[in-house]
Amino acid sequence: MAQQNLNDLVAFIAVARDGSFTRAAARLGVSQSALSHTIRGLETRLGLRLLTRTTRSVSPTEAGERLLSTIAPRFEEIEEELAALSELREKPAGTIRISAAEHAASTVLWPKLAQFLPDYPDIKVEININYGLTDIVADRFDAGIRLGEQVAKDMIAVRIAPDLRMLIVGSPEYLARRGSPQTPQDLASHSCINLRLPTHGGLYAWELERDGHALNVRVEGQLVFNSSPQILNAALAGFGLAYLPLDMVQAHIAAGQLQQVLAAWSPTFPGYHLYYPSRRQSSPAFALLVEALRLR
Repeated sequence: MAQQNLNDLVAFIAVARDGSFTRAAARLGVSQSALSHTIRGLETRLGLRLLTRTTRSVSPTEAGERLLSTIAPRFEEIEEELAALSELREKPAGTIRISAAEHAASTVLWPKLAQFLPDYPDIKVEININYGLTDIVADRFDAGIRLGEQVAKDMIAVRIAPDLRMLIVGSPEYLARRGSPQTPQDLASHSCINLRLPTHGGLYAWELERDGHALNVRVEGQLVFNSSPQILNAALAGFGLAYLPLDMVQAHIAAGQLQQVLAAWSPTFPGYHLYYPSRRQSSPAFALLVEALRLR
């Protein structure tokens, strides 16, 4: 049915229910003459008189009563469904897809989600663990998590974690066997546990810094992983030196299971940021999640 016909039916329902062209016109926001013209046009197309007009009132004819009883409930259903959709839009709901490295997901994202999600049962979150620099737009993610220096300039970035300090650690047993490196160059003679990053296709070079002097060191060893928890387990087992975030190793250092080496060369990086396209139209659910993750 054409849009004009639908508008005419809405006008007919209003007049039939109000019993007055004047009241119906005021409710619909049109002039009385325009409304009268609309009804006459509808009656002409149907070939039936729908309303009986007197000087004091307007009432449906038999045909008008039948049409009113048939279509009015359907229009009410449509209005109810539209109202329900509007309520759904205002109610936080939907699925949010986030790409993050394992460390960010486990130490920052998950602890905050565990507090956030129970209050919003209609919000679903999908977390994709990925060490690559994922193109969140091409891969249809709502957001990603990276260290601040890795976020592209055309993205909106929201800091969700404090600065990240990296340490080189080894188990007491390993250091007793091999000794402690005194300079970054000494790492060449040590067994180091490597991380392979899919984006680079090679092994991650340890990024060291001392007094503003940055140094990238490529290390060698028996083991290569693509995940930080496995690197930590290998270091704890005495298989070599590991380059890991402070929050992953702090408890193990306190317990005497790991020792830090080359402490003067431990760099600090801008902490994790949630980032997303600037053109993204935020849903209520996404906006709430951003605020829940934001570093206070």
